[in-house]
Amino acid sequence: MDSMDLQVLQALQDWQRQTQPVWLVTVGQTFGSSPRPAGAMLALRGDGLSVGSVSGGCIEDDLIDKARAGELNQHQPQMLSYGVSRDEAQRFGLPCGGVMQLIIEPVPAAASWPGDVLTSVRQHRLLARCLDMQTGQVRLQDARLSDEFSLNDQQMTAIHGPRWRLLIIGTGQTSEYLAQMAQALDYQVLVCDPRPDMLQTWSVADCQLLDSMPDDAVLELQVDGRTAIIALTHDPKIDDMALLEALKSPAFYVGAVGSKKNNASRRERLAMFDLSAAEIARLHGPVGLAIGSKTPPEIAVAIVAHLVQVRSQLAQTQAIQKNTMVCQ
Repeated sequence: MDSMDLQVLQALQDWQRQTQPVWLVTVGQTFGSSPRPAGAMLALRGDGLSVGSVSGGCIEDDLIDKARAGELNQHQPQMLSYGVSRDEAQRFGLPCGGVMQLIIEPVPAAASWPGDVLTSVRQHRLLARCLDMQTGQVRLQDARLSDEFSLNDQQMTAIHGPRWRLLIIGTGQTSEYLAQMAQALDYQVLVCDPRPDMLQTWSVADCQLLDSMPDDAVLELQVDGRTAIIALTHDPKIDDMALLEALKSPAFYVGAVGSKKNNASRRERLAMFDLSAAEIARLHGPVGLAIGSKTPPEIAVAIVAHLVQVRSQLAQTQAIQKNTMVCQ
C-alpha cells in the first residue's frame, strides 16, 4: 500500500507524459489550527484532476477552479494564502484563526525530479528536494532523519521518504496487515523472523526481511527515536529476545501482542534479566489501543492507531519544549 506522498509523486510522473499542465501544491506554512501539516502535497492537472490533499476539500475545489480557468502560473512557483479573513476561513472550511499558505509549483514535462524522487523513496532513501522559489529550479540531495520541511523567501525544502521505521518481530496475518498500514503512513518496514521457512510466506512488497535472531536485529538496526518495535509471534522465546534489547533502546514505541495476563508474566520474566522498572514500564502490552479488536486486521488497526497517538503526543511534547527554549 503506497503512502499518499508516493501516490502524489506517481501522479505527477504519469501526467507529465500528457498535454495538460501539471502543478505540485505543497502546504508551506500554517498559522493556528490547520487540517493538514506543512509539507502535505496535492498533484493537480489543468483539467482539474487531482491526487492528494492539502485541506478538508474546500481549498482543493478552489484550486481546481483556478487550474481550469488558467489562473495558475505555469512557469514559476507562486504562493497562495487561504483563511486570512474570518469570512475566507469559513468559506474554505478552516478552523477559527487558521491560515494556510500554499506553494503552487509548475512541473514541466521535461522535469526529471518526480521520477528521481520516486526511485529514491522506493529504495527507502531519505531525500531533500530543494525548490528555488524565484526560478522554480529543483535540486535533490540526501537528507537526515532530523531534517524538517522548511520554507523561506528563497527556498522550500521538502523531505521525501520513510522518516519512521517499524521493526515487526514475526510473520503472520497480523504482521502483514500491520506492514501494509504502516507503509501507508510512510514507515520503512522491517520484518524479522528467525524460524526456518517463515519468511518465505511473506507477501507484502517493499519490506526488508531479516532472518537473524531478534535481539541481533534490534542491535544491528541502530534504533533511534523514530523507530517502533513490535513483537507479534506469540512465542516468548522469540518476542522476549527482541524486547530485552528494544526496551533499552531509544525506540519511541515498543509493544508485544498477548493478553493482559500473558503480558504480566512477560514483565516478570523481563525483570529477571536486569531490566529496570522504568524500562519495563515502556512496554505497550497488550499492544495497540483497547478497541475490542479480535481479527488480524482489527488488531493491526489498533496497533497503527496507537502508533499515531504516541507519535502525535511526542510531536506535541517536542513542540512545547521547542517553544519553551525559544522563550527563555
